[in-house]
Amino acid sequence: MKLVYDVHQTPPLKKNLIYAFQQLLAIMAATLLVPVLADASGVYLNQPAALMGAGFGTLFYIFMTKKKSPVFLGSSFAFISPLAGACAFGFMGIFLGALFAGLVYVAIALVIRKTGSAWVNKLLPPVVIGPTVALIGLSLCGSAVNNLNNTAAGTYSLVHIVIGVIAFLITVYASTKGSKGMKLIPFVIGILGAYAIALVLTFIGKAMNVAALQIVNLAAFEGMGLIHVPSLNFVGMFKEGFSKFSSFGDVVSVFMLFAPVAFVVLAEHIADHKNLSSIINRDLITDPGLDHTLLGDGIGSIIGSFFGGCPNTTYGESVGCVAITGNASISTIAIAAIYCIILSFFDPFVAFVNSIPSCITGGVCIALYGFIAVSGLKMVQHVDLNDNRNLFVVAAILVPGIGGLTLNLGPVTISSIATALILGIIVNVVFNKRTGEEKAE
Repeated sequence: MKLVYDVHQTPPLKKNLIYAFQQLLAIMAATLLVPVLADASGVYLNQPAALMGAGFGTLFYIFMTKKKSPVFLGSSFAFISPLAGACAFGFMGIFLGALFAGLVYVAIALVIRKTGSAWVNKLLPPVVIGPTVALIGLSLCGSAVNNLNNTAAGTYSLVHIVIGVIAFLITVYASTKGSKGMKLIPFVIGILGAYAIALVLTFIGKAMNVAALQIVNLAAFEGMGLIHVPSLNFVGMFKEGFSKFSSFGDVVSVFMLFAPVAFVVLAEHIADHKNLSSIINRDLITDPGLDHTLLGDGIGSIIGSFFGGCPNTTYGESVGCVAITGNASISTIAIAAIYCIILSFFDPFVAFVNSIPSCITGGVCIALYGFIAVSGLKMVQHVDLNDNRNLFVVAAILVPGIGGLTLNLGPVTISSIATALILGIIVNVVFNKRTGEEKAE
């Protein structure tokens, strides 16, 4: 696609600060949700620390990828279950888990450095990687709609749906009909515009005692201070040590919780970078290389856990933001990471994010997740789907993936995306071989 700002171009500072804030809003909800889902008690994991960990992890990723890959690293949903299990082993257990997962990435990166990454493009041609990227976007649709419906509240709310749709429509208007400046910050405009409307309805609802209109979570601001030092994982780790471990068997248990998941997330890592490559018009698998992206992601996860407990991963929301705005500037990602570190100390910001109605997040995510799905479909537009061999590969990925097929292998659960990708690779390798004449054609 045509980029407004390429990877190594730097927008004017004042504008770049706004662009970075947009990236921050795009990844914020998911990054802050992981610690809550993994440790509802908040004893070992907390949102400000996770925010700081994401910031430091992203900065390291940028460094490791030679400032060539414009994507943000945030708290990984794949590790929610392992994190919940690791809480039994305290701060040290959480960090060891991230360390084991990160070392799996490091080991694979070192293998790739020796063998090269050419096999990746052979194993994952457009007919395989395109449907997989589309699947990543489509698999998130349920999350967007649940947020739009305010499913967490347990009751159907037409008001929430309307506000969410308004957020989406404002975003679309800013991106397609707005000025050049508006087109670069459609999510900021969409979120803040819908938030303002929701806030007015909330005040009206309070005045009239109508609960259905009280959309904004004003309780998030209760007891709010100004500056607060996050409860960082490494502080608890050094205080607590290995006191929660009774034997070496507990260390093995933590390893078994985290290491297998890292292999599963590898598939999504490659898919994200393939997708981002198609957006920025350069192959990240070869330059800076899959070994560099894996090292950045793996060690970035270790760094993220050192501060905030949560291992990190590349965010599809960040990729979608780059695709929609055309701003692939690495400086924007770096400023967003710095924002995360600074704002983790700033209570009002965390409170503001927690007060944003889920329906607004859902409305904006219609655009974000839609662009991820469309990016995948673009990859297969030149694939001959009249050829049944290609058609069966696509079917092997989309149907099991959308249907939610997972594989439970003891303590390890292979996600539907990874399962679909594995099946697609098998079908492509076994049944989609080309003769010399066909390759020539």
